[in-house]
Amino acid sequence: MTGEDPGPLVRLFGLTGGRARPVGETFDLVAIVTTVSTPVQPAELIPEHLAVLTLCRMPTPVADVAAHLKLPLNITRVILGDLRREGLVTIDRPRPAAQTIDERIYREVLHGLRSL
Repeated sequence: MTGEDPGPLVRLFGLTGGRARPVGETFDLVAIVTTVSTPVQPAELIPEHLAVLTLCRMPTPVADVAAHLKLPLNITRVILGDLRREGLVTIDRPRPAAQTIDERIYREVLHGLRSL
């Protein structure tokens, strides 16, 4: 078995330095990633970091970042956590859609139910 390609797991291990979880506050699939700064020396970043910074110039969900990078979610989270720690991206919870309650509609529905 010597001389065989060790496979993608070794590469993924190297991307994260063996870490399986991001540093700092946790975030989920729908969290929004936005590039806020570009590094002074981009040559020090790995290609995946640079790809995230380019992709997230427009706010992008974590799930879309993982799909774009073609990496497992946990690896993507570690990469995003590193970029957040360096102050290059923000990772925010999505804002809930504004809900306006129209009492008139509720009254009409209630009236309709009572008439049944």
